[in-house]
Amino acid sequence: MKKGGLPLRSMAFMQDDIQQRWWNLEAKLVERFGKKPDLEGILFLIGLQETGYITQNISKEQKQDLMHVAMCRILQSSGYYRMDGKDEEGWPHFTQVKDLPVFSLPEQENFIRDHVLLYFEAQDF
Repeated sequence: MKKGGLPLRSMAFMQDDIQQRWWNLEAKLVERFGKKPDLEGILFLIGLQETGYITQNISKEQKQDLMHVAMCRILQSSGYYRMDGKDEEGWPHFTQVKDLPVFSLPEQENFIRDHVLLYFEAQDF
């Protein structure tokens, strides 16, 4: 059987590969930070990395903004977003240039995880 043009066996392999690579990333993050972050925590870290935003107290809105920057940044590599530049405070601004695919929740999570993994690989982490 096929789903989206891929044999189910290939999809299962891709999912296993993403899972193994994800576990490896989590292990590196535990080694570096002393605890295992969830996907939101990892997106938050990427947002901090991309903005250089460091402060003692981060509001819920700022955390959401940082995670939004992270999503735009990781999806930029697949052509979904384009960075337009940075504002006077150094925050990057993005424009969505193509529609995101519609996925089920588990597929969406794998899509995001795969892009997070690509981001960290590009950073040589």
